[in-house]
Amino acid sequence: MKSLQELKQADKLIIEQLGIDGGCGDIYLNGTRGKPLSVVFSWGGGWEHVSVSYPNKTPSWDEMCKVKDMFWNDDECVIQFHPPKSEYVNIHPHCLHLWRRCGGEGMITPPKMFV
Repeated sequence: MKSLQELKQADKLIIEQLGIDGGCGDIYLNGTRGKPLSVVFSWGGGWEHVSVSYPNKTPSWDEMCKVKDMFWNDDECVIQFHPPKSEYVNIHPHCLHLWRRCGGEGMITPPKMFV
């Protein structure tokens, strides 16, 4: 994940609150004319994490790609999990999550030609 200093310089990200291991704010992908994405980011518990949501719609693939680029470098692999239904936790119906193990250790991806 990019450093906090780098995140503070992102022109579309407004950080509203910081804590020990993360923060929250808004992302204005379409300038101030559009509704902002709410974002919560953290790097505690061995995982880097960003949750992204709108109040009434789910973020698109393109929007999630832009968020990924905002929080991580081009050479970092980030994933979205689809856990077993028995492990679902859904506090907000329009929230998506990006995850990366701290340090990037152990990230296995399929061969490039399969993706």
